[in-house]
Amino acid sequence: MSKPDELLVDIAAKVESGQSNQMSLTVITGGAVITGRLAPEAAWRQRVTEVLTDSAELGEFADAFDKPTGEDGPPTHLHFHVARIIQGPVGIPETGGMYRVSIEDVSAWTVGDFSYSDH
Repeated sequence: MSKPDELLVDIAAKVESGQSNQMSLTVITGGAVITGRLAPEAAWRQRVTEVLTDSAELGEFADAFDKPTGEDGPPTHLHFHVARIIQGPVGIPETGGMYRVSIEDVSAWTVGDFSYSDH
């Protein structure tokens, strides 16, 4: 999108202001379908920091995520928690991942999780 969808920006702002991770959303970005729950950026960064800190190989990258956002104004990104990329009839990864998507890059979206088969 050359101009971010105002409704999507409003949804992201509500997630940020309410500090809730219960909003389910499915987006298409760069040809990929990502489905999951939105999380406030601070909560998303904290969880990524925890995962990286626990990794022997990736621990040195944790401090890059353990910083305040420092951004004022409307949200520019969606932060997915427990999310999956839909590939054919399955969701990848099975356990859900942490994805950050630029709102400008979302070409289509819908409220709710997109169903998939994990068999």
